Amino acid sequence: MRAGLGPIMIRNLKIDDFIQLPASIAVADVRTPAEFEKGHIVGAFNIPLFTNEERVEVGTTYKQQGREQAILLGFDLTGSKWSGFIKQALELSPQKKIALHCWRGGMRSGAMAWALNLYGFEVFLLEGGYKQYRRWVIDQFNVTRNLLILGGMTGSGKTQVLHQLKSRGEQVIDLEDLAQHQGSSYGTMNKLVQPSQEQFENELASRLVATDPEKHTWLEDESITIGKRFIPKALWEQMRVATIFNIKVPLESRIEFLVKEYGSLDKEFLIECTTRIGKRLGPEQTKNTVLAINEDRMADFIRQVLVYYDKTYRTGLSKRLPENIQELECPGNDPETNADLILQSLRQYLAGPLFSE
Repeated sequence: MRAGLGPIMIRNLKIDDFIQLPASIAVADVRTPAEFEKGHIVGAFNIPLFTNEERVEVGTTYKQQGREQAILLGFDLTGSKWSGFIKQALELSPQKKIALHCWRGGMRSGAMAWALNLYGFEVFLLEGGYKQYRRWVIDQFNVTRNLLILGGMTGSGKTQVLHQLKSRGEQVIDLEDLAQHQGSSYGTMNKLVQPSQEQFENELASRLVATDPEKHTWLEDESITIGKRFIPKALWEQMRVATIFNIKVPLESRIEFLVKEYGSLDKEFLIECTTRIGKRLGPEQTKNTVLAINEDRMADFIRQVLVYYDKTYRTGLSKRLPENIQELECPGNDPETNADLILQSLRQYLAGPLFSE
């Protein structure tokens, strides 16, 4: 107990305990807005102790004049802000319980914890700060998991099938949703904005840790890149050796599906994306594809680019072990029907000799 101030209510937590805090306890990241934007704990709120410019100023002072002068400057810069910090914390947590961190669990989070504790908050402080959280994130990709991969050529409606599998109780992680990109040259859909690589990894780790590693988890077949984001190598290597359920949807059904998905997008956007893969399409095919876009022949545009994407997908599939490929003929790309077919195939696969011994 502290005389006149009540019990000490600052608890230092290691990352595993910090991650397990109940969702009712808000997480406040006291780093700068720029640091927060680059990457943050999933679900955290930003209460920056310093602005981006102030942090540079304090860092420069630390290097040139030493720790004590930097601390004094920090108090000068934040002196009028403390009541605002407390009010923000109260908005996040009226019950006065809050989790805090900065970059390395140093002075910024320590100062904020002291002020909030003085006001009456119970504070949970992350040891090692965001740097320790990032180590935890990377560790999640090295955990051996029971992965199953949903494959199929472009236009097979794999994402919609994944959603159907999830509605049937399957563990599913939608990588394209996390990356905010649909995987092809046209994958931003002229509107999606991708998170930073760091935040993509943070979100992915959060989804992975929420699954049971002993039970199978479905992921969509992807190259190592989704737009400009990279699937962490350790996880991608597990994906490449996992069993893949490859749905084979008729070409005309895929074209019809893709016309609905992409046909109404801005022509200039479609032409720009087509030009980007022009070397791989070839000059004649690129010319014909651009002409089809300009003439509103969207089915012809889709048909042209599928020649390239189908070839690329076959190449990727050929690099998998044949015994890890389960082929499923599908009558069309109705996601409910195809999800039923996949689950039926999965039951047969799990009942096979490899799993029945």
